[in-house]
Amino acid sequence: MVRTLRHRGPDDAGQVTLPGAGLGMRRLSIIDVPGGRQPFTNEDGAVHLVGNGEIYNHRELRAELVSAGHAFASGSDVEVALHAYEEWGTGFVERLHGMFALALWDARSRTLVAARDRAGEKPLYYARTPRGLLLASEIKALLVAPDVSREVDLDALDQFLTYEYVITPRTIFSAVRRLPAAHRLVWRNGELAVTRYWRAPAAAGTAWTDDAEAAAALRETLGRAVARQMMSDVPLGAFLSGGIDSSAIVALMTEAARRERSSVNTFSMGFADGSYNELPHARRVAERFATRHREGEVAPDVAGLFDRLIVHLDEPFADVSLFPTFLVSELARAHVTVALSGDGGDELFGGYDAYEADRLARRIASAVPRPAGRALAALASLLPPSEKKKGLVNRLKRFTAGLADAPPDIAHYRWMTYVSPAAKRRLYTPALRDALAGSDVYRPVRDALRGAATDDLLNRQLYTDLSIYLADDILVKVDRMSMAASLETRAPFLDVDVMELAFSMPGRLKLRGRERKWILKRALADVLPASILERSKEGFSIPMKNWLKRDLEPLMRDLLAPERLRRRGWVEPDAVAARIAAHTAGRENHAHLLFSLMVLERWAQAFLDPAAPHAGS
Repeated sequence: MVRTLRHRGPDDAGQVTLPGAGLGMRRLSIIDVPGGRQPFTNEDGAVHLVGNGEIYNHRELRAELVSAGHAFASGSDVEVALHAYEEWGTGFVERLHGMFALALWDARSRTLVAARDRAGEKPLYYARTPRGLLLASEIKALLVAPDVSREVDLDALDQFLTYEYVITPRTIFSAVRRLPAAHRLVWRNGELAVTRYWRAPAAAGTAWTDDAEAAAALRETLGRAVARQMMSDVPLGAFLSGGIDSSAIVALMTEAARRERSSVNTFSMGFADGSYNELPHARRVAERFATRHREGEVAPDVAGLFDRLIVHLDEPFADVSLFPTFLVSELARAHVTVALSGDGGDELFGGYDAYEADRLARRIASAVPRPAGRALAALASLLPPSEKKKGLVNRLKRFTAGLADAPPDIAHYRWMTYVSPAAKRRLYTPALRDALAGSDVYRPVRDALRGAATDDLLNRQLYTDLSIYLADDILVKVDRMSMAASLETRAPFLDVDVMELAFSMPGRLKLRGRERKWILKRALADVLPASILERSKEGFSIPMKNWLKRDLEPLMRDLLAPERLRRRGWVEPDAVAARIAAHTAGRENHAHLLFSLMVLERWAQAFLDPAAPHAGS
């Protein structure tokens, strides 16, 4: 199990076998490089701990714990969690501020305790077997155990084809579950308990009647988070797209670095296709803040990379930005060991098109009958898609399709799903449709919208995205692709103080008129140039729809050959063939579905076919 995770920690390995439990880990050495070897053991040898990630408030906690009589064996930030457990029991995790996945064994009570950070930056999976409980940072380590079944969870398969990822706590394997963000797991005497220890607070804690005061609070809190996350005993840098979020992180890093009389490394990835290429914007930011800037370009021939990364991900995952994320991580790793990113800014401050689309859709619904919306969508579908990244035609087609095809009660997720119920009736085989009878693929979204504990509609939507889209798509992509390059990434927007401040602010401070991230822009007005603040949201995407018509068409036709699909038994070969024909002819854009099906087939070959038992290792 430990050997399969070498990419996550190429610098060191450690393990301990105890009566009733075993702990093992791979280490990427960042804090206390020579002395921070794991597992950590407490003073009397009764408690052992392994952890992945960083505890940003470890210095404050260490001082408190030392004054309470605890003796530390290293300068590692992770060792703080061990003594925090001794002092505060299972509530220790609430005292930790950082990104982490932790597991500890208390021999006195024969109890295993595990936990994930509040946003879910670091992963943790588990499987119950006849011999006990297994945990790991990636599924591939669990699959080493022969008694972990590879039976496919068909509800998870439906989620993947709907959203392009599987939603926690499910994974594609029925036997494997993902511990949700902000949850702890306790295993004792064969009994498993999973409980939540933190929830983004409702937007009612502060009145925020003064916009300037809110902006100043955000500026100060984010700046403090950036400075705190720059702690490192090894070189670090930042991903830079030229958008507001990554530019903000670079600007605030530059301020902190200036105090230390150092400079900032930045890394960007671009494309030859002009409508997808953001390198000129990133260069302007790098020049503005005098960073040591490096950049690369994503080539359309990613067939070899496709095979490598899709198998590495362990379960189907079809966010196409995984490719540039890996490549920029590889570029950064040649120069640094840690990179800060702007992830989380959109989910906290309302950066996505879907929020604005939902607001418009609600206005239309009050004046236009739904059948009229469906008729408009049918008309828009006749327009040929543009090869540009967005554009008016593409936006119109996407908006009207979401308006007509998806249930209104999933709010903005109408524009964050890719296969409608009607399309599934034509696409799924009768066997898959029968297996899914009675299941509700939209239930996790509905539950999150209801569970946000606020009457503020936008904050309910943001909470849903923090819980689902960010946790199960964005952070999965960033963690797996960066760790595949042995690079640690950190997200200052996901600092607990920033998240709690953001959710104390009402939606009117985030989406004002048609301006998204309103309060964030005000907070950064004296830091970022107007050209960056006024840029529209682009998203870290790639021209997959164009590549599937050219460079990647042979790979698509091979993976989606009718005989392969027929043998797999999940989707109708004729329905897929019709979509391939329409896409390659330029009549329609089916890139999301076709790429998802390509991913699904390549994953199934690696993990389900007769030669697959070794694919996880």
